Amino acid sequence: MKSLFPTLIAALLTGSVRAASNEAARQSKEQWNDTRNLRNKVNTRVEKEFDKADRAFDTRDACEKSYNVNAYWEPNTLRCLDRRTGRPVAL
Repeated sequence: MKSLFPTLIAALLTGSVRAASNEAARQSKEQWNDTRNLRNKVNTRVEKEFDKADRAFDTRDACEKSYNVNAYWEPNTLRCLDRRTGRPVAL
């Protein structure tokens, strides 16, 4: 019985260390996934803002080159508007 007791204690301690290690690995993986998801959201937002600015730049060029004399570029709304009606001009 005396030789079984230290072996039993060692087995229990090893099992609890392994369980703690597995839990730490799970938490680390969960944190990594959360960080990756957040980075993806930020990157998507940055791409969206860039695309919006790029589209506005192209639209502004088209508006300024338009043969429609009533078309003007509205910098606050980033749209090409008709001077008479205030409605967006189809380019």
